[in-house]
Amino acid sequence: MSSWKSLLLRIGEKSPDYGTSSDPKEHIETCFGVLRRELEHSPNEVSQFLLQCAEQLPHKTSLYGTVIGLLNLENEEFVRKVVENTQSNFQDALDSGNCNRIRLLMRFLTVMMCSKVVHPSSLVVVFETLLSSAATTVDEEKGNPSWQSRADFYITCILSCLPWGGAELIEQVPEEIERVMVGVEAYLSIRKRVSDTGLSAFEDDDEDMRESNDKDFLEDLWGRIQVLSSNGWKLDSVPRPHLSFEAQLVAGKSHEFGPISCPDQPDPPSTISSITYGKQKHDAELIYPQRIRRLNIFPASKTEDLQPMDRFIVEEYLLDVLFFLNGCRKECASYMAGLPVPFRYEYLMAETIFSQLLMLPQPPFRPTYYTLVIIDLCKALPGAFPGVVAGAVRALFEKIADLDMECRTRLILWFSHHLSNFQFIWPWEEWAYVLDLPKWAPQRVFVQEVLEREVRLSYWDKVKQSIENAPGLEELLPPKGAPNFKFSVEETSEGNGQHALSADLRNMVKGRASAREMIVWIEESVFPVHGMEGTLNVVVQTLLDIGSKSFTHLITVLERYGQVIAKLCGDQDKQVMLITEIDSYWRNNSQMSAVAIDRMMGYRLLSNLAIVRWVFSPANIEQFHLSDRPWEILRNTVSKTYNRVCDLRKEILSLKKSIVSAEEAAATAKAESVAAESKLSLMDGEPVLGENPVRLKRLKSYAEKAKEEEVSVRESLEAKEALLARALDEFEALFLSLYKNFLNVLTERLPSASKCVTLQGLKSIHADSMAVDVEESSAMEVDDENGRPKKSQLNGGRMSSVYNVGEKEQWCLSTLGYLKAFSRQYASEIWPHMEKLDREVLTEDVHPLIRKAVYCGLRRPVDGL
Repeated sequence: MSSWKSLLLRIGEKSPDYGTSSDPKEHIETCFGVLRRELEHSPNEVSQFLLQCAEQLPHKTSLYGTVIGLLNLENEEFVRKVVENTQSNFQDALDSGNCNRIRLLMRFLTVMMCSKVVHPSSLVVVFETLLSSAATTVDEEKGNPSWQSRADFYITCILSCLPWGGAELIEQVPEEIERVMVGVEAYLSIRKRVSDTGLSAFEDDDEDMRESNDKDFLEDLWGRIQVLSSNGWKLDSVPRPHLSFEAQLVAGKSHEFGPISCPDQPDPPSTISSITYGKQKHDAELIYPQRIRRLNIFPASKTEDLQPMDRFIVEEYLLDVLFFLNGCRKECASYMAGLPVPFRYEYLMAETIFSQLLMLPQPPFRPTYYTLVIIDLCKALPGAFPGVVAGAVRALFEKIADLDMECRTRLILWFSHHLSNFQFIWPWEEWAYVLDLPKWAPQRVFVQEVLEREVRLSYWDKVKQSIENAPGLEELLPPKGAPNFKFSVEETSEGNGQHALSADLRNMVKGRASAREMIVWIEESVFPVHGMEGTLNVVVQTLLDIGSKSFTHLITVLERYGQVIAKLCGDQDKQVMLITEIDSYWRNNSQMSAVAIDRMMGYRLLSNLAIVRWVFSPANIEQFHLSDRPWEILRNTVSKTYNRVCDLRKEILSLKKSIVSAEEAAATAKAESVAAESKLSLMDGEPVLGENPVRLKRLKSYAEKAKEEEVSVRESLEAKEALLARALDEFEALFLSLYKNFLNVLTERLPSASKCVTLQGLKSIHADSMAVDVEESSAMEVDDENGRPKKSQLNGGRMSSVYNVGEKEQWCLSTLGYLKAFSRQYASEIWPHMEKLDREVLTEDVHPLIRKAVYCGLRRPVDGL
């Protein structure tokens, strides 16, 4: 890498590029001196790289703005082009809806204004353009309020620029910036408050019980800006290096920032209804999502020394680093640990990372990424961060009963993975009390599932050794994982017969018999004697046992003898029997059970509808609140079906691009061929080729091949579109089946709507029945200075051996939670079928809690509830 590039990248850091100096002012001077000389050789490359650094290392934006300000004193033409390129990039970002680029280019524009590069009035014009678009969008008559998320995003961008340049704007253009502030306040008065319903990590279903002064994200940011303004725009978290060069920068020429235009909002639907409005609102929120939903894991005392705006800025720094350095985990951890702020922020950093890990409906990156970042931060800050992470785990564990089911699953997967990187060390004795809780208590289930996932990542004896300080927890360990092969020993006479058949089948596999030979043997020797159930029993158990040594063995067996299973299990009833056999064989190993079912679905030996039917069979229903086993299989099934749709859409998009290229190539080849043919001359009255005959023949061949290629691509596109249509029909049938099964099992078990219409009411049913016992019981012993009882009555409270939600109620809570999670995760595919869903599933007489679970997942307003 060129030295000047390295200087730009490492500015503001302790780096060998800058020797022993860590003074930002010296770094800026050094970088400026090198860039000034480099401009003589490669100004375009410098401009491009400088903009790239400003966008992708945004916590250093103020440093880059100051460097550009100094360059402006020496080379106005170069800086004018930088401003023009920024304007062009900003317009492109607006047109494409690139949220991160819009926000960061506005910050860059603001710091360039502070360095006298951009005229402050130009920045105000940008603010007013966005403000005008936002106000128009939420206007009921002129706009399209369903796209409020875009309007809110524009206002958020304006407000998030003010910590970087509010003081300069107030000083230089006070009337203009005051006009913007008044406009923002007016916008806040006409927009609708945004609810986090369906996207909050913690259950809070009683909207009417929320305090009326609760603020949404934008209102909260506006409040922080008000506090900052009253404090004279003084902030510790925003470096202001331009002040060190103010005497020089004031002589620079301020450039005008070119005009920008916001894209028009989509037209509102022709027929306004809750469905059409909700669909457009969902589409808008996919493009303009809220960046963070604060978890507030720790008590306020841990971050109370921070100014409100400092917290926002540090969150922005952390989210930007996570976003732009997602491919360099160690570099990411290094930057996160060394932000340019003069205060400690470990607790805020942990909250921010967990807020992303538990972000709904999806985290910005795969959960594994956040796991690796947390691991690297623990290693980079060994004296501080591991304790903070442990504190976050304990805080989330205390609230686990209120944690969203999807977040609960992610937390289990993260925690087990995290511990596997630290020798599975954890003070399990702190949680030994979960053994006194009922088997359905969320804290007990959490510990059980974490231990099960740890076994997958290591081995049973190792995990057992890790809990030796709390030996009682061995009760929650999964079985050792050995297969449950029915024909390994001889028992009854029937067993002897089937055992012999199993041995014969095993010998056929060893002898490399073909699938066809095996099918003939089954049809002639096994099925007539033992019937379908016995045949399926022997064949599936034996083939699974042969493939049980590893994933590779399983795949080999399925590839070689999948036709045998397909022949036996041609309809849904047989496939349900097949899944039952798989689950029976791997009953001691939930991972292998899930893998086997997933692989068989991949080979089309099992349909997704059969898997859904099996998951909702009576034996599995009873496990819904006790184990993740059936839910893991269901998640895999829906995910695989959805991924087929996504893959086909990507292939179709690629083919459409290929068609354009093929059409252009065919047209070019045809034109060249026609041009060559037209060059004919007459000799003795006969037409003679004016071109080389060999070349003309070659051009004709090229034209024919190009046309054939175009036709081939079009045929491929038609085939893929047909497959996509079939996949979409399959996905629709899957979700209708899924919803109907959820409806049936929940309707059977939920208390009547007259008794319970909220989750809080559902939780309190069992507690109310115990109220008499509580009143008659003697006074509770007090074990600490704050008067907390030894056995707290709070649901899932720490050190509590009482969980006051009954088993039936907990089953309902868990199942409703999963219903909401599936609705939320696949909302984009569900919305197009909303009318059918309302007509066939969410009818007028459906239980309010079922309707609320689905609507919350889809973020659709719940009418009448």
